[in-house]
Amino acid sequence: MTIQIKTPALGESIAEASVAKWLVAEGDFVTADQLVAELETDKVNLEVTAPQAGKLVKIIAAKGAKVKVRQPMADIDTDAKGAPAPKAEAKPEAAKPVAAAPVVQVAAPSEALGKSGPAVKKLAAESGKDTSGIQGTGKGGRLTKADVLGVATASAKSEPKANRTERVEMSRIRKTIASRLKQAQNTAAMLTTYNEVDMSAVMSLRAKYKDGFEKKHGTKLGFMGFFTRAVVEALQQFPALNAEIDGDDIVYKNHYDIGIAVSSDKGLVVPVVRGADALTIAGIEGAIADLGTKAKTGGLKPDDLVGATFSITNGGIFGSMMSMPILNYPQVGILGMHAIKERPVVVSGQIVIRPMMYVALTYDHRIVDGKEAVSFLVAVKDFLEEPGKVLLGL
Repeated sequence: MTIQIKTPALGESIAEASVAKWLVAEGDFVTADQLVAELETDKVNLEVTAPQAGKLVKIIAAKGAKVKVRQPMADIDTDAKGAPAPKAEAKPEAAKPVAAAPVVQVAAPSEALGKSGPAVKKLAAESGKDTSGIQGTGKGGRLTKADVLGVATASAKSEPKANRTERVEMSRIRKTIASRLKQAQNTAAMLTTYNEVDMSAVMSLRAKYKDGFEKKHGTKLGFMGFFTRAVVEALQQFPALNAEIDGDDIVYKNHYDIGIAVSSDKGLVVPVVRGADALTIAGIEGAIADLGTKAKTGGLKPDDLVGATFSITNGGIFGSMMSMPILNYPQVGILGMHAIKERPVVVSGQIVIRPMMYVALTYDHRIVDGKEAVSFLVAVKDFLEEPGKVLLGL
């Protein structure tokens, strides 16, 4: 009997995907639930598995093809008998001579590469470089993209200059990022206001309670939990920043789903913490940790990335002192966090050294007035400088 592999559900608001690659070829035998292909959508990559065991007799949607939900991608003959094709992540046999030199290099990965994520493995395979001698700098000794690129760069130095450029088509995710950021610039009347926050109180709380917090809740006490809670408190005071424009109407949101910008191997993604107003700081930190892990391992689903009412981005983790974040359209507000630096400030007439952070709020001036925007940012500042007042209901 012949059955079809069909495009899986793509998620809310995603109409189609592109076939990024096939992990098996026509004529291969596959097992039930074996990973056979990867799809690339505007938001995330998705995996396609075989519904039943059999022989892949025909690939209908080749690499690069556009597919819609439930569209046939390949045919499987379930009556055929044979050995299944190797799984995508299966380790190759050791030290078996092969004809193509690049395959020999990639086929002998280091332990560090074996522990790395799929994006790093893909990069190592595409570079064709020997990664067996690289010391991984990632968590647990994993290889990072920078580690692999370091090998590729070192090798490139000896290549002729004529081969030092490469043209690569933009991924669907990168195209979407570019399109939406440009849409925000072309549509919204964006304006940014700045303030600075004395982070002494938050840092003191973290230093005092971080060990007990992690022991009790199973997640680390970071800064993002405080900032997310501060944003929710401020949004409740200034609802215009938790709204969007729909034609001639303003749609006010009575729910608080906060997008947290995360840098992944495939570009910037903004997974959403749902119902942040109903979560404790521990709940927020746990949700952010889960989404961050998914972003790094490629486990985000399309529905994880839609429906945010406001966003937060943290350029400080890369060392940024100040920036103007761009709206995540159609949202009308985004808060930018930056690096914490000790600076001299005047407190009660005395010059003291305090850990300070610049914060930025970009807003859509079409529906948010300057007074509201500035007051919103002051409310965020007040929460962070005296978090105990709000946490104690004062």
